[in-house]
Amino acid sequence: MPLLPWHHRRAPPRRGVGRRRPLRGGVADLASCLAGCLLLVAAAAVLCLSSPSSRARSRGHHEDGGSRGSGIVPGGSGATTPRVTIFSAPRPPPEGSPARQELAVRSWLALPGNVSVVLLGAGPEAVALAARLGHRVTVDAAIDFAFTGTPFFHSMVARAQAATDTDICVLFDAEIVLLPEIINVLARFSKVDADWFLVSLSRNVTDFHYQLADSGSHWVQADGKEASFKKLQEIPADKWASESYDRGLIVAWNNPSSTLHAGVLPSFLYGRGAHNRWLAHEVLSSEMRLFFDASSLVLGSLSSMHELTSSKIGRLPSGSWEYSVNRHLAAIYGSYCCQVPARHFPMLHKVVKQSEDYMISKVDKLSLSDFFITKEGNAHGGNNLLKIQNISLSGYLQSYSSETSAPELPYYLDMLLELVADKNRSVVLGVAGASYRDMLMSWACRLHHLRLTNFIVCALDHETYEFSILQGLPVFIDPLSPKNVSIDDCHFGTKCFQQVTKVKSRIVLEILRLGYNVLLSDVDVYWFDNPVPFLYSLGPATFGAQSDEYNETGPINLPRRLNSGFYFARSDKATVTAMEMIVEHATNSGLSEQPSFYDVLCGENGTNRISNDKCLEPNTNLTVVFLNRDLFPNGAYKGLWEKHDVRATCKELGCFIIHNNWINKRKNKLHRQMSSGLWDYDPSSRLCLQEWSDRSIFRMIGQFHLFEDTNS
Repeated sequence: MPLLPWHHRRAPPRRGVGRRRPLRGGVADLASCLAGCLLLVAAAAVLCLSSPSSRARSRGHHEDGGSRGSGIVPGGSGATTPRVTIFSAPRPPPEGSPARQELAVRSWLALPGNVSVVLLGAGPEAVALAARLGHRVTVDAAIDFAFTGTPFFHSMVARAQAATDTDICVLFDAEIVLLPEIINVLARFSKVDADWFLVSLSRNVTDFHYQLADSGSHWVQADGKEASFKKLQEIPADKWASESYDRGLIVAWNNPSSTLHAGVLPSFLYGRGAHNRWLAHEVLSSEMRLFFDASSLVLGSLSSMHELTSSKIGRLPSGSWEYSVNRHLAAIYGSYCCQVPARHFPMLHKVVKQSEDYMISKVDKLSLSDFFITKEGNAHGGNNLLKIQNISLSGYLQSYSSETSAPELPYYLDMLLELVADKNRSVVLGVAGASYRDMLMSWACRLHHLRLTNFIVCALDHETYEFSILQGLPVFIDPLSPKNVSIDDCHFGTKCFQQVTKVKSRIVLEILRLGYNVLLSDVDVYWFDNPVPFLYSLGPATFGAQSDEYNETGPINLPRRLNSGFYFARSDKATVTAMEMIVEHATNSGLSEQPSFYDVLCGENGTNRISNDKCLEPNTNLTVVFLNRDLFPNGAYKGLWEKHDVRATCKELGCFIIHNNWINKRKNKLHRQMSSGLWDYDPSSRLCLQEWSDRSIFRMIGQFHLFEDTNS
């Protein structure tokens, strides 16, 4: 296939896959036939891919009626510089190197043009780095993370897509040093009047002995002598970046508000393999954007391959369950896992550099051997690095086709508790089955927004367990939970409800015996603020529980008014003994566990009541405090859920939480919470709603049907 300079050519038509944004300016026409052979070349009518010096030559050639560059259209001296925003997620030590990351970010800031940097994550290293490097570097913590501290790739991409103040988004590893070539390329592509997506592999250099001068304007060698950009680009590359980390791929795209690909980006864990290649493959397969392979250009360098040995919590070796999660997702989502049919890809083009001109050629078949590496490559070569095999995409995909079994967490309950508990050995426990999976995620997202990480989830079924792992939750499964929990018929008063509630008290007792304080919170409890410090301050031998009393005046500790869906239990002798009594009472009861709490702690008919808001269990001297309802309102108190602005009303009361109870049917409960705006999860994208998200849809009653079948 000949290489052609980019001039007045038009893009191929798009196929009707998914929701697409049409190419603008009539660029969807086919190029004319040349010698009886169709050559489809993706281009905009006004794109110049030449360098400034070659533009001058091409103008001269054009005037002379001359040669090779005569078809190149100059960008013009008045052309605006594109706004480029680089998104990356720094890795904390020991997984990441702060020195290499700072060198990389400084290289980004040294690029010519209008470049800004957004570091994704709330780690102290990122904050300190931004403070040192000035206003062009900002930190955005509003992305999703797994409980291990690993960011989610789909959340990072969504954050980039939400950018309204940029023309081009660039996303890659935080230790890749960028060379000025990338700005030259992006500046030329910014003139394409169509949606496009560009990929390039960075080079891996074992020893990178160059530093940026203090001013950031030029590179210097170890001896202090200035090193030209050309010299940097000529550094021999040992090999391409390793597949197992998926670190070496640089991706860039324009028009962030426009869809990247058909379908939903799975919840890949960033830096754990497969995600970059999966995204590149799906963008290409969706045929919604022009796809440019710039892997022959040296746009960046991964200065040293840093072996991944552990994650933020220091307990996840390379090849751990996080890698299994990504392999599993790559195998079951999109077309990445399947045999690719032998056909042309009209959107695929290769970008190369000849002399000082950027040229493109149409690639007829998908054979991105530079992007796809066999698992068998692990057996070749030294230094534990994978070697590229000259294979077709389908051969690579078949190697992942068996990765369909869902991963499991390598932690027992006691190990998870040790990982998540706060300094006072307190944990928040949520319990959920498939019927409340979306509500579980909204609850977990809200805790993430409050920067609360000491929570743990008990899954009542294997489906919820697998789902929670893929969503990055610290989850364990209860092997004794009831089977066949109904999706819609497990609400208050049903036999299913009675069985599920008895699981909760048994799990709480197990955690208390392990030496941890427990705040049991049903997942239909919305948190405005973190109540754990307040509840812990109640002191030892004190059990704090929500009152279910709906009358606004009078005692709140009347018979059967203790709500077992929100309570705080300390791991002390009195509380453990009382919980043992509750579990035994509930086991022998035909009711739910909630009456057992009241009858054991406050006595049948309230014989152990003291004052209007307390009880004293006589055998253990455990004091039971019914929590102030202005701070901990139930679903019937003051009609708060019916207020026009529930959030504002609760803020005036000083609420820590509000319970979405006193309502029947799961659908009604979901409807009430979504329409009130107290909802923090998007089931369609499996993302927590962030400041940059569109929350309006969850207030629209008419949109409720969109979430009826999200448990599949």
